[in-house]
Amino acid sequence: MPIVQDRKKINNKTIVKIPDFEYGFIWEDPISGHRVGCLDVSKKEDVKKLMRDEKAILAIQDPPYNVDINDEFGNLPLNQYIGWSEKWVDNTIDILDKNSSFYVWLGADIRDGLQPLPDFIIMMRNKPVSIRNFITMRNQRGYGTQKNWMAIRQELLYYIKGEPIFDVRAEYTDIPKKTKGYYKKINGKITENFERSKSLTIRAGNVWHDIQQVFYLMHENIEGCFAQKPLKSAKRIIEASSNQRDLVVDFFGHSGSTLLQAELSKRKCYTMDINPAYCKIMVARLLHYRRTGEIGWGRTKILKEGNILADDEQLLGAPTLLDLI
Repeated sequence: MPIVQDRKKINNKTIVKIPDFEYGFIWEDPISGHRVGCLDVSKKEDVKKLMRDEKAILAIQDPPYNVDINDEFGNLPLNQYIGWSEKWVDNTIDILDKNSSFYVWLGADIRDGLQPLPDFIIMMRNKPVSIRNFITMRNQRGYGTQKNWMAIRQELLYYIKGEPIFDVRAEYTDIPKKTKGYYKKINGKITENFERSKSLTIRAGNVWHDIQQVFYLMHENIEGCFAQKPLKSAKRIIEASSNQRDLVVDFFGHSGSTLLQAELSKRKCYTMDINPAYCKIMVARLLHYRRTGEIGWGRTKILKEGNILADDEQLLGAPTLLDLI
């Protein structure tokens, strides 16, 4: 199995190199132990190559929603899509620890009977996991319409295996509590919610309206990654459902949000994508952050139709003083 290191010392200078990917190639990070593989999640042998018998505490999966975008994933007949989904779901469950969490981002097309969400949920009923919650994240950019409610929701299914941890502190938002009331008698005294509160801010619950969808003006934007999830959503999931140094997996790595947030939250991440370009972008984003402190490239043109437009120097960013010593 080919492994490439991202740093090497030459004349006491640190040289940073972004690996090129082809199918079957796995990059291993010598600093934090992350792995990025150009692999096929529907193939059990590929998942085993990445995991090497390790078990994950948390899986965050963001599969294609069976829509044709940039000719990267066609509209399959629904039964074929669910059959393909069953393969990667089984492969994911196999590598999860006996007490673990499994999150799945999925679409619900209002123009197609809310598919693939309902049939996916039905398929999951037969799996050795239990549904714990159905989360909605608000997407600020919706389908404009004058004849219907604007579609601005993003579905997130939360399953568990065994009895995993859940750190409720990760659920608190930055939104201050403003509404008093909700009176309740405690030890003979009538109290209102501020008195009983553990925090001055509200909890997100299962409706996440405080997270901004990634768009081109944001620093974390990866231009050309059409399905990029915000780091803030990855942070909420990772810090609620894992501890520091735990292993997190994401087998549809794409823009590298799970990988980068695992780094920021001091977890280890094993991730993959079947597209070599996205694998390179994931590694480049991690190295770019370490070199510059930036979490993305903003409005710089990075990808177009799955092809990388920027060269390695642009991807890595300007060197810091540490690179020049």
